[in-house]
Amino acid sequence: MEKFYHFLTLAGIVLYWLLVAGVTLRAVLKHRSVSVSLAWLLIIYAVPILGVFCYFLFGELNLGRKRAERAKEMFTPYESWFTQLNECQAHSRETFGYHISRIDELCNNRLGLPSLSGNTLTLKNEPQEILRSIINDIESATTSIRLVFYIWHPGGLADSVSSALIKAAQRGVEVKLLVDSAGSANFFKSPWRKMMQKAGIHVVQALEVSPWRMFLRRLDLRQHRKIIVIDDQIAYTGSMNLVDPAYFKQESGVGQWIDIMVRITGPTVNVLSAIHSWDWEVETGARALPPQPKCAVDESNALHPIQVVPSGPGMPEHLISQVLSLAINQANHSVRITTPYFVPSVDLLDTLKLTAQRGVKVDLIIPHKNDSLMVQWASRAFYTELLEAGVEIHEFYGGLLHTKSVVIDEQFCLVGTVNMDMRSLWLNFELTLAIDDEHFTKEMFELQDSYIEHSHSLKLEEWKKRKVYYRFFERIFYLFNPLL
Repeated sequence: MEKFYHFLTLAGIVLYWLLVAGVTLRAVLKHRSVSVSLAWLLIIYAVPILGVFCYFLFGELNLGRKRAERAKEMFTPYESWFTQLNECQAHSRETFGYHISRIDELCNNRLGLPSLSGNTLTLKNEPQEILRSIINDIESATTSIRLVFYIWHPGGLADSVSSALIKAAQRGVEVKLLVDSAGSANFFKSPWRKMMQKAGIHVVQALEVSPWRMFLRRLDLRQHRKIIVIDDQIAYTGSMNLVDPAYFKQESGVGQWIDIMVRITGPTVNVLSAIHSWDWEVETGARALPPQPKCAVDESNALHPIQVVPSGPGMPEHLISQVLSLAINQANHSVRITTPYFVPSVDLLDTLKLTAQRGVKVDLIIPHKNDSLMVQWASRAFYTELLEAGVEIHEFYGGLLHTKSVVIDEQFCLVGTVNMDMRSLWLNFELTLAIDDEHFTKEMFELQDSYIEHSHSLKLEEWKKRKVYYRFFERIFYLFNPLL
């Protein structure tokens, strides 16, 4: 019997190391950055068994066979729809500024999707104002409402939005609601789901979380977009989930979440509607592309060109990351970034350092306290080399700063759903707007000013004096970069 157990032990060890060898080969041969591959190898070898298990769950971009096949088949018809927009009067490249022109070229060549002028933009940064504006527009809807959100959390004015949607459906408006399964778990447990479905609202759970599917699809691949489209006339997008911050994560100890949304009218609305249609079809298989936008533009008014930049499985790889790098590299005077989760890739880190080293003022504004302790420690692992390169880091004390924004030279900006981490830039379904509008950008810059006023600006000498165990935790959590 002792020999039998000895044999089982040896067999188990051999099988385990064969498994580790196989996973190592897969991690090394997978086409991605060297830093990510090395980080995964450290996890696999430093955390026995659990490291291999984590790689199977989170190590590769796996949408699931059915969705992946569907997304691949969808690309051609959607690219055709996007490409037709190039014939619009709203795509008038001679009126574009320098920043948007380069981004228009990139998105057009990779996705067929051009920048479009003729939009109106309203920046909204107070949660009550945002939710009441959404409710008012829903109450005026006559034909259709399309929504996609990562988090839909019952409570406060979020319930008033749900009530407004139910009333809209009852008066004959077609309502399609797509919400992420993991982010909106509380919504699916609440009575609101059944109440909405009873009223005729089409409620779809995106990327359903199930223990039976954990090895068939990457679990942390999430539907992270935030889009509302009403009657193909009005749209909202930005960083805010469908939550009332006064009723959301009050026990987390980070304060209320600080967010923005952008209210849009004009040709870009139909593009956002098409992105919602893409997400709906990936999940359900049902196609419902919106009509092409009305492209007449009054050139006597400000043109407000916008480039919609989507990302996620089925879309061109790394498109948002490329747009971000292109925008930062074009900066001549200043770059300001706000992000709640800062765990940059090697390429993004080098871009920020190089930009600061060539004399451009680079400000990074991130929350002092984060709802993810791992991200908070991992973020700080980058502080020293950023500060040494001349990047100014401001830790915000007024709550969880959740706004995702980049302002270039006070003339051009990026706003949307994308965090400065590997998951947002490489994995999730995300959305960014590149906005070439000086007035809107000035508003965004002034809002960033208010964030800095409620922040503590770090100094390199002060930072170097932090405690030794701080440095230890920073490096430990830095190893988990691929999971953050």
